[in-house]
Amino acid sequence: MPPPHSQHELVSIVMPVHNAMPYLDAAVQSILDQTHRNIEFVIYDDASSDGSTERLREWARQDRRIVLHEGKRNLGPARSSNAAVERASASIVARMDADDISYPERIARQLEVLQSHPGVGLVGSLCEIIDSDGRKLRGPEYWRLTRNSPFVPFPHGSIMFRREAFDRVGGYRPKCEYWEDQDLVIRIARASQVLVIPEALYQHRQSRLSTRIASDQHRVEHAVDLMYRSMDRLNADGDYEEFLKAMKAGDGPLDPRVFVSLGSLVLWAGGKPRLFRRLLKGGQLRPNLRTLNSLVWTAWASLSPATLRLFLTMLVRGRNMSAPADLGTQPVGWAPPSRRREDRPAAEPTRGERAAPPLERL
Repeated sequence: MPPPHSQHELVSIVMPVHNAMPYLDAAVQSILDQTHRNIEFVIYDDASSDGSTERLREWARQDRRIVLHEGKRNLGPARSSNAAVERASASIVARMDADDISYPERIARQLEVLQSHPGVGLVGSLCEIIDSDGRKLRGPEYWRLTRNSPFVPFPHGSIMFRREAFDRVGGYRPKCEYWEDQDLVIRIARASQVLVIPEALYQHRQSRLSTRIASDQHRVEHAVDLMYRSMDRLNADGDYEEFLKAMKAGDGPLDPRVFVSLGSLVLWAGGKPRLFRRLLKGGQLRPNLRTLNSLVWTAWASLSPATLRLFLTMLVRGRNMSAPADLGTQPVGWAPPSRRREDRPAAEPTRGERAAPPLERL
């Protein structure tokens, strides 16, 4: 049974919006249909120009739980996300992305985790990947909960966090634009425990209207390059703050993984990524496995995206088979690599018979 007060606690759900048509209605409806009814739905319209503003006004007239703020100029992903959180009034805040879908029990399940574990600062959930038409492309990737990786194993839109934990780390950082979600979760995980519900409570949409696809290509590529280099430093040294201070997104050869990362958005949206020549021209090519993998992936995506999607789907299934069979439904811990084991927040048992696995394992 959830704590008695959890059913009545106000939760602020924040959703920045910039040109989210035609998926906006499904996203909004999925939040209004939550089984946890005591919500404040804070929507920050980041100067949309595709009709999203007008549609949001209609939604706000229909449901008084919606609090709509209209930005006069485009702030971008990080600043608009901060603007949405700043306008939230509850101590518990959930994120929502404007082209995704939350399952009805998502907010209730995540709130129960935070209420049951006072030391937890943030909780996410696994997700399903859907296409532009809402068809399921891939199921939850359980294997991500067992790998030792600096990359967060859940989508940005699935997170719920304590406002105090968000404020303590300074919120989203504009210098980490286009990977501000990854950076935020890592910093919160340094200060408190992060848990993951090993179920799909969220549907993450892959569409050609994705922020990264629609944005300036040069700027996004170099931002993602900065993310990969920062995560390499995190993996090696347990921290990337000094590296981030000294570096900035700019010109220069790009990490080959950038082309795979951005190409994946096009691939799963049903398109044909044409990045092989761009990789040859602008990638930092070296005689190593990383370069070889990127060359094979971009060439395959250009020649036969359908067979690459099939191969990747089978690969995920195979990796899922290697995940522990006893993951169950209880939340498990996640933490980024750390220079010293004692740097990590102490794990606290989850409810039920299982405890969260040691953070060192994840």
